[in-house]
Amino acid sequence: MNSHTVDLAGSVHYVDFGGPADGPAVVYVHGLGGSHLNWSRLAPLLADQVRGYALDLAGFGLTEPCGRRTSVGANAELLLRFLDEVVREPAVLVGNSMGGMVSILAAAQGPHKVRGLALVDPTLPLAPGARVDPVVRKQFAVHAVPGLGEWSLRRRLARVPVRDRVGYTLALCFSDPARIPPETVTAGIALEERRATQPRRAESYLEAARSILRGVGRSEHRRRMAGLTQPVLLVHGVHDRLVPIASARATAATHPQWTYAELDAGHTPQIEVPEQVAAEIRPWLAGL
Repeated sequence: MNSHTVDLAGSVHYVDFGGPADGPAVVYVHGLGGSHLNWSRLAPLLADQVRGYALDLAGFGLTEPCGRRTSVGANAELLLRFLDEVVREPAVLVGNSMGGMVSILAAAQGPHKVRGLALVDPTLPLAPGARVDPVVRKQFAVHAVPGLGEWSLRRRLARVPVRDRVGYTLALCFSDPARIPPETVTAGIALEERRATQPRRAESYLEAARSILRGVGRSEHRRRMAGLTQPVLLVHGVHDRLVPIASARATAATHPQWTYAELDAGHTPQIEVPEQVAAEIRPWLAGL
């Protein structure tokens, strides 16, 4: 895994996982609060088949906002520019959570730049009757309120130790905390400590979070999914607390042309059960 930066109207950090010169290009797109680290367990499992890249979206990981917007829409434009200037060929997008939403938007806006989408527990419209985890509902309700969201998040960043913040996030995203790899915790803490002096961290996060809340319930998001012309693989953890499995099942039923698979995992199967995710992606990629 080689680390790089590129100037895309501001510095953008990404990692190159390598791969065969004649293999298809794959770009891994992380979720809200995530980074390139979210792919450090899955990408090596596919490196014999694909050339893999994982970028840090604006406002996340090691990509500072640099005056840029950090909404889903703005990061979709950043992703398209990354495809143009770094990958330089049509690529398969593998997106988790918010990264799935960013990937859908990028594929809709630049269909000739995207060969296919592998969506791993992406942000999806809430299915009728789907149960929203009360912890998640409360967290997003606070983030949605201007002023209160900023105060709450700044307070958390200032008062809660890094180890506790990383541990809380992983526990929320994993179905079984016993599956959390120690090296994932260590890497997450190191990255958070590196990011401690980054400007506008709370504002960047909240701009992205609020854009998710605005976008996911709109009919436009559903129309984008319905209008995708690329092959789509939807993989979802049955124990996901952030995007209920009922929403994934409803989406799969609405798009029978997509390939759909469920895994015994939470919101980030690519970290929790990377071998199972790779087992779903490999034959789907071969079919492209």
